[in-house]
Amino acid sequence: MAKVLVVYYSRTGNTQTMAELIAENLKKKGQEVILKNVEEATPEDMQAADGVIIGSPTYYGSMAAEVKKLLDDSVKLHGELDGKLAAAFSTAANIAGGNETTILDILNGLLIHGFIIQGDPMGSHYGPVAIGAPDARAKKECQRLADRFSVLLSKIAGK
Repeated sequence: MAKVLVVYYSRTGNTQTMAELIAENLKKKGQEVILKNVEEATPEDMQAADGVIIGSPTYYGSMAAEVKKLLDDSVKLHGELDGKLAAAFSTAANIAGGNETTILDILNGLLIHGFIIQGDPMGSHYGPVAIGAPDARAKKECQRLADRFSVLLSKIAGK
């Protein structure tokens, strides 16, 4: 069984809800899941996991400072996270609120570490997004991410 770290920052609870949905669906697929608020997570948590999924609300078209801090702090592990699987998700207040730019910001940091990122040709291409509280569409995308992440992680981690 592979270990997945699902880490998030949430002020209103919307991003936390998405993190919990993703974690729950990963567990249903047989993955060991560690769910943490980003303020409790460390770079060593990322290192101990086979896969990492990071969620953030959208602030000015980018990730929350708390999420950026985790990525900044992880520089001490540069080169040691290479080959692990990662994904990202986001919430925003409105449709053109910057969800995709937020996800891409997170993915940029993960790519620099050498994480493997899987796009999605059918659903939310970069990662699940919610406008306000996760609706049925966002919940379906969280499940889709967990399903696809689990399949690829099993191939990569061999667990």
